[in-house]
Amino acid sequence: MIKPDLSQPLPETLGRLHFVGIGGSGMSGIARMFHDRGHAVSGSDRAESAAVDSLRGRGIPVAIGHDARHVGDAEALVVTGALWLDNPEYQEALRRGIPVLHRAQALAWLARGQRLISIAGAHGKSTSTAMLVTALRRLGADPSFVNGAVIHDAGTSAAWGQGELFVVEVDESDGSFLLFETAIGLITNIDTDHLDHYGSEAAIEDAFVSFARACSESVVLSADDDGTRRVAASLPTDAITTFGESDAARVRLVSISEEGPVSFVLSIDGVELEGSLAVPGRHNALNAAGVVAVLVGLGHEARAAVAALEGFAGTQRRFESHGDAAGVRLYDDYAHHPTEVVAALQTARSVVGEGRVIAVHQPHLYSRTQAMAGEFAAVYESGADHTVVLDVFGAREDPIPGVTGALVADAFDDAAHVDFRPDWDDAARRVAQLARPGDIVMTLSCGDVYRIIPQLRAAIERAGEGSATSSGAAG
Repeated sequence: MIKPDLSQPLPETLGRLHFVGIGGSGMSGIARMFHDRGHAVSGSDRAESAAVDSLRGRGIPVAIGHDARHVGDAEALVVTGALWLDNPEYQEALRRGIPVLHRAQALAWLARGQRLISIAGAHGKSTSTAMLVTALRRLGADPSFVNGAVIHDAGTSAAWGQGELFVVEVDESDGSFLLFETAIGLITNIDTDHLDHYGSEAAIEDAFVSFARACSESVVLSADDDGTRRVAASLPTDAITTFGESDAARVRLVSISEEGPVSFVLSIDGVELEGSLAVPGRHNALNAAGVVAVLVGLGHEARAAVAALEGFAGTQRRFESHGDAAGVRLYDDYAHHPTEVVAALQTARSVVGEGRVIAVHQPHLYSRTQAMAGEFAAVYESGADHTVVLDVFGAREDPIPGVTGALVADAFDDAAHVDFRPDWDDAARRVAQLARPGDIVMTLSCGDVYRIIPQLRAAIERAGEGSATSSGAAG
């Protein structure tokens, strides 16, 4: 995969831009932002998608497939770290001496001169960013924003606003979150991940310390998380605001109700306030507490801040409903780390009622699967009634010999609760055999597992029709 030089200085001006992998959720939003500021933008992606259609609808030309000719007369290339070194468009840019920018560098260029709020952390970044943007818009602040997922209340993942604030989800996976000139930082949590980049847990925490120290105004961080507490210990106490269930938190979750959409009581400087969202999950109450802490730090009255989150409807690919098939509810979630899987399965359990939770797990990255197969197996075995494991979505990595989804399935204590089905048609048939009305079937990964949902729906509906025919004949 490509490792762009994040230390290279950003050019003063950027002309015509070509985005390689423009259909990605983060890339498409940045491309739209440049287009809306008058830049000539083009792009390419490996497949057609709703994002590609949307970009074309704005007048941005997008080619399918990668070819050196697509670079055209671009004056800079924007890429993601998931790009392969032999990508012909990347190689053409190198041959012609065209500057190559990591997408985070392009976003940092866009955000120059703005009062930047950066949302960082191992889990909950996209949802917290969406919550903050939603609340600020309801409070009349009209921020610019770029998120890694479409915000349902805004109908987009990125847009320019008229206010002074610019809200950005930043990425710690490759250290690019250190590029931004952040005024206010929110750190949701810190977890052991991305060791392929950092090498050790200590190096990950050191990067978050650097991020926090560089925030020019303040840092909001979790009082519940071991990693964020260690980061807080390295900062001046007057520069931080804490949130969470801990008694030490300034914005403290007194209680959480998970019956359906989550509701909660926050204590802020001794005053208790009730809040609710339109999405389920205990983790979303924690995300809300962090966002309220940011809003209060910005000068918004606490009661108004809590009220601005009322009915928050979430983002795409975060416990996102895809309707039902023959009485079986279909959901998709971006969870790709054991901690995130636990939260997603707990959310499903909170709304499934008497039904069962059937998980469809697509391992993401060979290195993560190799390192965490046992952890994934443990959380799925304890959190789901049955799990169907697909093969690894390699993304930016080359295959590792012997590393397949079978590593996760083989790590289950009880093999009766898991199937390894690398063929998607076979996986859909197996899910259809298992699922019955009242159950939840949920796909989980940040890969392309959501693409299996039409196959799941069709297989479940065929199975339902077969059951109905059999029942009719028996009658």
